[in-house]
Amino acid sequence: MAILVIGLIVGYLSGLLGKGGSAVSTPALQIFAGVNPFFALASPLPAAITSTISATTVYSRQHLFNKRVIIMGAIFGIPATIGGAYLSRYLPGKTLMILTAVFIVSIGITLLLSFLKKERVTSEPPVSCNTVFDNGLIIGAALGIGLLSGLLANAGGVLFSSFFIKKLRMPIKQALACSIVLSALLSVPGALTHWYLGHIDWNIALLLALTAIPSSYLGAKTAIKMKSPVLEKLFACTLVVFGIYDIIYTVWGA
Repeated sequence: MAILVIGLIVGYLSGLLGKGGSAVSTPALQIFAGVNPFFALASPLPAAITSTISATTVYSRQHLFNKRVIIMGAIFGIPATIGGAYLSRYLPGKTLMILTAVFIVSIGITLLLSFLKKERVTSEPPVSCNTVFDNGLIIGAALGIGLLSGLLANAGGVLFSSFFIKKLRMPIKQALACSIVLSALLSVPGALTHWYLGHIDWNIALLLALTAIPSSYLGAKTAIKMKSPVLEKLFACTLVVFGIYDIIYTVWGA
């Protein structure tokens, strides 16, 4: 029952905020379901595949995808994810989890400050699916985020969406749409590699996947209907809360 509830909550958040949800599911599985740390780290990955695909069906109807960004992110992010997953068997990962959480908190704070300062307009800015972004930035982000995604058994959605907003200056709904597609793509090789390494409990993965499909769809529908300023603040605050939660759990709870 605890795993089912975790799946519903994490699935909704993944659809709403364009992320796989490992920042919540991994510590939640250990705290509330008593799951082994290795299984708690990697078992949510198959569920991330189903939740992100479910949410993608909603975003696809809004024509928010930048195909060039997604393709380049996948080309460089997928091999980096596989490499990071293999490295996880040699590295403890605790320090990297703390550093990643600190990074997420800092991104959340800076995004929140910029969202609060920028001038609001009555109509949302137009979204272009053909905007050309800097190739070097996309490649560097895909390699770095992919490596961390594989190493920490994370879909990478929270880092991709933050990067798209802050560095590429995408409108938030387009950033969430692109990041959730990349999360789905990176989750597949990450899940397969961690499965090969024996890090996935498929009973847990199945329960999370079944609950994530409908709840992530609802989360994405909510995001589409929300005003961008409200979604921006919610996204930034969620990064701060999740990051602090992960730091506290990694240092004192693991």
